Amino acid sequence: MYTNFAEVKHALASGKQVLDIVNHYLTEIERQQELNAFLEVFSASALQQAKEIDDKIKTGTQGRLAGMVIGLKDNICYKGHAVTASSKILTGFKSLFSATVVERLLAQDAIIIGRLNCDEFAMGSSNENSAFGPVKNPLNTNYVPGGSSGGSAVAVAAGLCTVALGSDTGGSIRQPASFTGTVGLKPTYGRISRYGLIAYASSFDQIGPFTNSVEDAALLLEIMAGKDEFDTTASSKPVDDYSNILPIDSPRKIALLTEAVNHPGVNKEVKATFDTIVKQLTQAGHVVEEVSFPYMEQMVPTYYVLTTAEASSNLSRFDGVHYGHRSELAQGVEQTYTKSRSEGFGPEVKRRIMAGTFVLSQGYYDAYYTKAQKVRRVLQNKTNELFAQYDFILMPTSPDSAFELNAMKDPIQMYLQDIFTVHANHTGNPAISIPLGRKTDGMPFGIQLMANHFNEKALLDFSNYLMNLA
Repeated sequence: MYTNFAEVKHALASGKQVLDIVNHYLTEIERQQELNAFLEVFSASALQQAKEIDDKIKTGTQGRLAGMVIGLKDNICYKGHAVTASSKILTGFKSLFSATVVERLLAQDAIIIGRLNCDEFAMGSSNENSAFGPVKNPLNTNYVPGGSSGGSAVAVAAGLCTVALGSDTGGSIRQPASFTGTVGLKPTYGRISRYGLIAYASSFDQIGPFTNSVEDAALLLEIMAGKDEFDTTASSKPVDDYSNILPIDSPRKIALLTEAVNHPGVNKEVKATFDTIVKQLTQAGHVVEEVSFPYMEQMVPTYYVLTTAEASSNLSRFDGVHYGHRSELAQGVEQTYTKSRSEGFGPEVKRRIMAGTFVLSQGYYDAYYTKAQKVRRVLQNKTNELFAQYDFILMPTSPDSAFELNAMKDPIQMYLQDIFTVHANHTGNPAISIPLGRKTDGMPFGIQLMANHFNEKALLDFSNYLMNLA
């Protein structure tokens, strides 16, 4: 099993071929099919890529990622390959182009091995909302892996690929990383191009990696980040040397949000581990202080007003005319819209589209959407104030570890899974979940670190330090 890219490179240096590594992963994917992580395995194109990269290695012309095998969340486009956002509405659709992140990874000789299951249109916190069945947690198959990027988290945790890409709209990388014991990074909004990502909520969505090491997350970010002519929201700020991880040789100032660390919903074992980490940081000379962030309870409601509004707009194109499934029962234009969308979308997607359409409707727009935008500005201003004084904000990634499949019936309770992760999406800050805890039942959980905008270098350096602190 190749846990990280360092082990892949070591295998190649010891005489293994890229073809051997791809075949190893194909065997593992087949062996662990019950996890339902992959919706499709790109065996033919992956093996062809492997042969080409082996030839490059012989001549010393290979890219930086030669031998790295990557899985893609099923909402990231790869030219000539299917992409469905785990929805029936895109059945049979093949992408006509590749996402910018895919182009940049392929240019460095990474291998794309398949597309990974997720909550339909990235809407969910458990990966039970896929049209193709739930993904199972490899550490205990009776448990969820988290969502929406559950397939990506599971593929990395179970050793089905070296790394995987996900998307994070309200915690969809960090929460499943927490539930599976992997590293999940959500970069600053605009640090990585969203071109080729099927949109859920455009002002919140961000692509990021799942890995088993901070080093791999840093390397992937370095290669994927940067301006892009196809995405006007992608930042033109220079890309740092993220992969050159530096030691922490001076004290850092770390804020703990009182309302998060003392939240009544936080599991006792999660809280105990968190307190231990805080104690270790203090003993190592870092300044760790509790500060009040009095908007914790407003974050999730505000998030669902804004993201459902954006989803209502973004998903209007999937109508049986422009894109996607067209009902065979439809007669006339109106029935084509209603029946195609009713048959193609699952219940959670319908719920969010209807909520979003409601908050944008005449008479309710100012009461909900406009007010939520004002709250978002308050959240951003308060967070900027904190980062004027502190290097990082530290909190649990999620209140608890993974829960059992089919255990959470109430949508509101499911939405509250995002209580600590939506903050970074509201404000656009970079955040990472690091696997630092494990409960007595064996299930892992992560600790989340957040930094100032475009300060991924410091975030990754300190995350690596935290991984080694324990």
